[in-house]
Amino acid sequence: MLNPLLIIAVGILLGLLAGLGVGGGSLLVLWLTFIVGTPQITARAINLMFFIVAGGTVSFFRFKRGHLDIKSIIPAIISGCIAAGLCSWWGTQIDPAILKKIFGILLLITGVRELCYRPRKAK
Repeated sequence: MLNPLLIIAVGILLGLLAGLGVGGGSLLVLWLTFIVGTPQITARAINLMFFIVAGGTVSFFRFKRGHLDIKSIIPAIISGCIAAGLCSWWGTQIDPAILKKIFGILLLITGVRELCYRPRKAK
């Protein structure tokens, strides 16, 4: 059993990273599956709840400060919900071992992209 203070500290750190847009949700899945030993499907469900709370909180504060234009993001919200539903269904049709490999490859591609990313100069 992990120390409850460690669990709370990791939760706070991952929440902070998620709020900054660094990918706290992806790190949460890694933490839950590799360190805690949570089954993949449970880790995905926890990650979804984590993202809803973190994303909702950040969105609220950005909207409150005037940094979020609802009209311009409605297409992204609608298409994101449709894609999430379809991919969630698709995820139930695939063997969890294959899903772990796909997720690992996605994390590697994302990591390499972030390491090699250079901002474009403004025109």
